[in-house]
Amino acid sequence: MNKFLNSPLQTKIISACVLANITIFIVNLFLIVGINSMSKDMEMVYESNRSLNELSVALNMVQDSMTEYLSSKTSESLENYYINAQKFKDLTDDLGDKVTDFSFNRMERNIKYMSGEYLEQVEQTIEAKRGRNVEKYRAYYESSTDLFENIQSYITSLNLELFVINSEDFITLIQTFRTFEIIGVVVMTFVMIGNVIIITSFVKAMIMPLRSLADSANEIADGDFDVTLPSVSYSDEVGIVIGAFNKMIVSIKDYIEQLKVSMANERYMQEKELMMEAHLKDAQLRYLQAQINPHFLFNTLNAGAQLAMMEGADRTYEYVQTVADFFRYNVKNQKDAVTLREEVTLVDNYIHILNVRFSGDIGYEKQVDERLLDHKMPSMILQPIVENAVNHGIREMAGDGRIVLRVYRQDKDVCISVKDNGKGISNETIEKILSGDYVSDENAYDNNGIGMDNVIKRLRLFVGYEDVLRIFSEGEGKGCEVVIRLPLEGAKNVQSDDR
Repeated sequence: MNKFLNSPLQTKIISACVLANITIFIVNLFLIVGINSMSKDMEMVYESNRSLNELSVALNMVQDSMTEYLSSKTSESLENYYINAQKFKDLTDDLGDKVTDFSFNRMERNIKYMSGEYLEQVEQTIEAKRGRNVEKYRAYYESSTDLFENIQSYITSLNLELFVINSEDFITLIQTFRTFEIIGVVVMTFVMIGNVIIITSFVKAMIMPLRSLADSANEIADGDFDVTLPSVSYSDEVGIVIGAFNKMIVSIKDYIEQLKVSMANERYMQEKELMMEAHLKDAQLRYLQAQINPHFLFNTLNAGAQLAMMEGADRTYEYVQTVADFFRYNVKNQKDAVTLREEVTLVDNYIHILNVRFSGDIGYEKQVDERLLDHKMPSMILQPIVENAVNHGIREMAGDGRIVLRVYRQDKDVCISVKDNGKGISNETIEKILSGDYVSDENAYDNNGIGMDNVIKRLRLFVGYEDVLRIFSEGEGKGCEVVIRLPLEGAKNVQSDDR
C-alpha cells in the first residue's frame, strides 16, 4: 500500500479506473449477449403470424385488382392485377409443402396448393374477360371467388392456431427474460458495490493530503496567513503541490506587502491625474466662454444683410444671409439628429459661400431623390465631407473642379454620395481614414473643426454598425467618392433606384 501511495498520481487514478471499467465491461458484455439472444427469439415468435397476415393482404389485393379489372377493363387495373398476383405467388412459394402429423403443417400445405389453383382460375377469368367469353368468364369468376373464400378461411384458421402456439412460446420467453433480468440486476449490484468499495479506498488514500491542503487554503482565503502549513507526506504529485503551496504562501505574504506600497503610489498618481484633467477642463471652459457670442454674430450678419438690401446690393444681401444661415446651423445642430433635407441645404449654402469667395471656381451638381429628404441622420455630416473634397481634392484645379451630390435608394438603404474629380486618394490613406489612424493638418485650410474621423464615429454610433461609410478612389488624380448608407425606415412608398 505504501508503494502504491508513493506512486505517481496518474498511475493511481488509471489503475483504479481500469480495474473498475474492466469488471463492469465483462459483466455488461455477458448481459448484452444474453439479452440480444433472447430478443431475437422474441422477435421470431410471431414471425409466422406476420407472414400469414401479409399473405392474407396480398390475397385480398389480387381479388380486388381482378374485380376492378372485370368492372373497368382498363390497362392500369390489369397492370395492378399482374403486380399483385406476382407478389402473392412469391409469398405462397415460401409456404411449406411437407407432409407431417401436425395440423398447421397440413393447413399450410393446403393453402399453398389452393393458392396455385386460385391464381390459375383468376388468370382464366381475366383471359375470358379479355376474350369477351361471358359464360366462361362468369364460371371462372365464381370458381376463383369460392377458392378465395376457402383460402381466407384456411389462413384465418392457421393464423389462430399458430397464434395460440406462439403465445405459449412468448410467455415462456418472457418468464426466461424476467429471470435473466433479475440475475443481471443482482450481478450488476454486487459488481457496483465492489467497485465503489475499491475506488473509495483508493480515493480516500489520495484525498487525505488534499483535504489537509484545502483546509489550509480556506483559512488563507479568509485572510489568515499565519496558518500551520500542511506537511509533505508523499512524494507523488500531491506532495509536490503541497510543497509548492507552502512556498507560495511565503511568496504571497511578501507580494502583499509590495502591493500595498504600489497601490498607495498608484492612488496618488490617479488623484494627481484627475486634478490635472479638472484644471484642463476648467481652462477649456474659460476659453469657450471667452469666444464671441453666436447670437451677437448672427445679429451682426443680419444687420449687414438688411443694410445690403436697403442699398440694393442683392448679391451681397444673399451672400451675407447665406453665411448667417450657415453659422446658425453649425451652432444649433451640433448634437441633434436632423433631416437629410437640412444637411443638403447646408451643403448648398456652403458651396454658394465658396463660389462667392473664389469667383465660382467650384462646379456643383445635385442628383437628389426628393422622396428621401425627410430621412433622419446625424447633423454636420455632409458639409465636412464636401469641405474635405474641396480642400484636399479640387481646390487647386483653377475652375475645373466639380462636386456631385447624389441621394438615392439602393435595396433597403438610403445612399448619399459625394463625388469629386480631384486629386484622388491612395488605398493606404483610405484604410487609415476608416480605421481612425489618419492625422490631417487642420490648419492647412480654414475649416469648421470637424474632421472625417469625427464624422465616421458619429455615423457608426447613429446606425449601430461599422460599414456605414465607404471611400472609393481609383488612385491619385482620378477623383474620389464617399458613400454613406443609412438604413431606410418609414419610406415604404419610395421605389428602389439601382443606380
